[in-house]
Amino acid sequence: MAGQDGIEERISAVRRRDRRFARNAYDFVLDALDHTMVTLGKDEKTGEDRHVGGRELLEGIGDLASRQFGPMASLVFQRWGIRTPEDFGEIVFNLVDVGLLSRRAEDSRLDFTTEQ
Repeated sequence: MAGQDGIEERISAVRRRDRRFARNAYDFVLDALDHTMVTLGKDEKTGEDRHVGGRELLEGIGDLASRQFGPMASLVFQRWGIRTPEDFGEIVFNLVDVGLLSRRAEDSRLDFTTEQ
């Protein structure tokens, strides 16, 4: 993984291309991924076993948001430009596009829809 400077640079590049979401939204999604991996015990695994799917990540996002922001979570997300679960998918795929996250061939933005 890139050093802290590489992360900042890549997220800045994403935000120059896609201004929908605040910088904090990207940091939160990366933190939520770490939180989800620890919660599921995937931080101890290697290779494909470390993979977190969209549904798992959405659950981790909800859990971390509840812990960090409590009842203000939806307001915080709105301030960051996040209106729907699908917006988290857009953030994830923006991070994939700049090489900060990886994906499996079967991973899709549809994994972040609420209709499944």
